[in-house]
Amino acid sequence: MADAERVQKVLARAGFGSRRAAEELVRDGRVSIDGQPARLGDRVDPAVAHVSVDGVPVPTAPDLVHYLLHKPDRVVTTAADPQGRRTVVDLVPAEPRVFPVGRLDYDTSGLLVLTNDGQLAQLLTHPRHGVPKTYLAEVAGAPSRAALHQLRAGVVLDDGPTAPAKVRQVGARGDATALEITIHEGRNRQVRRMCEAVGHPVTRLVRTRVGPVRDERLRPGEWRPLTGAETRALYESASQAVAPVTPAPERGN
Repeated sequence: MADAERVQKVLARAGFGSRRAAEELVRDGRVSIDGQPARLGDRVDPAVAHVSVDGVPVPTAPDLVHYLLHKPDRVVTTAADPQGRRTVVDLVPAEPRVFPVGRLDYDTSGLLVLTNDGQLAQLLTHPRHGVPKTYLAEVAGAPSRAALHQLRAGVVLDDGPTAPAKVRQVGARGDATALEITIHEGRNRQVRRMCEAVGHPVTRLVRTRVGPVRDERLRPGEWRPLTGAETRALYESASQAVAPVTPAPERGN
């Protein structure tokens, strides 16, 4: 393997501390290579090897990038748009080429991960993992306790009942109420349809968290690279989460 490197060097580059710290992980039996326990001195090709720590995959390919974007509204969550509208890919560096993980609909703003890491994208979007996503929804009117309970317990939509959600009221202004809603599914326009089903249509929707990752400082249209710790946290969240039900693949909110 001409491009092989010692596994502790690969782990250190992936953000697991110094090489000495990575060596300790190997000694403690917490590292595996292609499903087999790693040993000190093992060499791997980071472009093709499957390395895990505590059963959680580690991104090792040298050309991987992970971006966190605050998607503005009126921007399309695709790599290209036949109607010529601005896309999320237009807002981040052109090289290396990345793609959005999941969707936010045209009128929804908030946090979105873009990457060329296919393994992470698959983990985050696969229905069985049910990685939680949190939204700030401004809705019309003042939801009653019964309406909030219905949102938490599950709402019957035309494609079936939703899974239980975390919902709390975080503010009110005039004839509008702000709700923080965390869901584990990714149905098309799910949060909007849930709120409309209980009689309180959404007037503004912002995604504030993807799994364990949030950033209140990013303004609409701004992006930044994810830190190594954030990328690992996303892998851990996707590897450990189990969806309450089996929803359809994420299509936007």
